[in-house]
Amino acid sequence: MNAVTKTYRRGAHEVHALRGVTVGLPRGGFTAVMGPSGSGKSTFLHCAAGLDTPTSGTVHLGDVELSRMGETRLTELRREKAGFVFQAFNLIPSLSVADNITLPLRLAGGRTDRAWLDEVVRRVGLGDRVAHRPSQLSGGQQQRVALARALVTRPEVVFADEPTGALDGTTAAEVLGLLRQVVDAMGQTVVMVTHDPVAAAYADQVLFLAEGVIVDTVRSGTSDAIARRMSALGRSMAAV
Repeated sequence: MNAVTKTYRRGAHEVHALRGVTVGLPRGGFTAVMGPSGSGKSTFLHCAAGLDTPTSGTVHLGDVELSRMGETRLTELRREKAGFVFQAFNLIPSLSVADNITLPLRLAGGRTDRAWLDEVVRRVGLGDRVAHRPSQLSGGQQQRVALARALVTRPEVVFADEPTGALDGTTAAEVLGLLRQVVDAMGQTVVMVTHDPVAAAYADQVLFLAEGVIVDTVRSGTSDAIARRMSALGRSMAAV
């Protein structure tokens, strides 16, 4: 991401969600993005993932430059190179776990690699649940399905937007542990937006956004250190 700005017009006013953001997200690493409400976190994620187009600047996903692509090609590229995990699990109730996981492949007209599907299912601990429907699963198990669905296409990056926001503390820790595992054991790249310092502490680095600008980076920080940095950031914004 190089010199990325994103401006929205609301009536007669312009909202500057991102202001000249330049950052590289390390391949095979786990990056968390934090900031106060309205800091630009979701816009950052959407631009990085090709879900939104910057007003100016350039965005690369792997070796591909996204910023000037049309929507059709962007859709194809997201299917090929990006996986997504959201706070809402976004599972189809009528489909089995296995069919929910492989849905992106079928939508793209691709074939399912059974060996890879079995590996992904094993990694996320769903080996005995593949024939179940979402309604037969706990919230944590449903989020595991969503993570498996994000991984099954072998994406270059998994983008996670508040993936534990709907989970209790114990279940959230299990899901975050899985995200950490897919980075460490599978070499996956993960970018996660979160408001939770405990969740952010699972990451290799935490980017702090304020008013559309990256104002700090903490590497391998504890949850307490990350919480203190967020509190200081909140105080400094309140004082402006």
